[in-house]
Amino acid sequence: MTVSHMSSAPTVRSLARKLGLSHTTVSDALRGRGRVDAATAQRVRNAAGEAGYRSNPLASAMMSELRRRATFRGVLAAVDIVEPERPDSQRIFHTELMAGGKARATELGCKLESLVVDHAKITMARLDSILQSRGVHGVLVLPSWNAPNWSELDWSHYAGVYTDYFIERPALHCVCCSYYRSMFAMLVQLAERGYQRPGLYLEPRRDERTQHEFSAAFRTFQETQSDVERVPPLFVQGHRRDDFVAWFRRYNPDVVLSHFTDVIEWMEYCGARLPQTHGFASLNLLYKTRPCAGLDLHPRKLSARAVELLIAQLHRNECGVPEQAMTTIVPARWVEGPTVRKAHKASLPDDRVGLEFASVVGDAHLTAAP
Repeated sequence: MTVSHMSSAPTVRSLARKLGLSHTTVSDALRGRGRVDAATAQRVRNAAGEAGYRSNPLASAMMSELRRRATFRGVLAAVDIVEPERPDSQRIFHTELMAGGKARATELGCKLESLVVDHAKITMARLDSILQSRGVHGVLVLPSWNAPNWSELDWSHYAGVYTDYFIERPALHCVCCSYYRSMFAMLVQLAERGYQRPGLYLEPRRDERTQHEFSAAFRTFQETQSDVERVPPLFVQGHRRDDFVAWFRRYNPDVVLSHFTDVIEWMEYCGARLPQTHGFASLNLLYKTRPCAGLDLHPRKLSARAVELLIAQLHRNECGVPEQAMTTIVPARWVEGPTVRKAHKASLPDDRVGLEFASVVGDAHLTAAP
């Protein structure tokens, strides 16, 4: 039996070996660049033609880009606006964002610097001067408690990514948690454990910042699940026990969803025993003051992804406000805890107790910003 071997396609290096030249000389001759004498260049072209050499434009473009990037050592800035009205609980979220962003920037050969801006002391024009003096071309905008306004910054010098749900002034690319899908997935998880009267306790401002994704998911779940009883959500600005106790005693939800874990003590004050008679799940486990079940919003993954998008823009030389802002959403992760009943193993994929919501709602993807 005869086995025929297909010869390898000729390359720049194989031509160089055959001709006794350096691969740089061969490459320059084929591209018509560099200081290659006419006779040598013609010899290289003749050999390439005889060998059936064909250039790969995609590979050439890629190598050109890699050579251009070889000396890139970017400086990025994570800018945080001072807001006196911002809750103290938000600080830990910003700290986690910074940690994830710095780590990813370092892995990609960049440096992420933290810059805190007090508008009472620093104008946008002054901030622009500071960023340029530091050689910053990529701006990671940390979440604002109020509607962010960065329109006065000269964005022609910078690429920008906002690490929260929504920014209009200007409309930048965003990276955020998929609040709606994560809330809905959590309610499904709790319903599988027998909870039929879920209750939502939420500050209106926290809901507004996500364009009401928390409450929208909650109400949609109530309306689409025939075996779930409807409990009116409690929206209270501030954090007052009396409002919660009155609502809890009136509607008796069998599981409460909230950002505040001191709600657990208020439930126990009303006679609830967790997880025997009632349950509690946190909407953001970073804020917990005692062990509980709930959502991990992945702040470090959010900022790491934001840094990746920011550096990608810089590599493509895409500065300025994007023509079409896009939003990258990252699903949260369900974390087991002592404040809810354990799930039946049959209801968990692969018999896992800790269910990654990514397996329920899919991987992060891009959607057009509202």
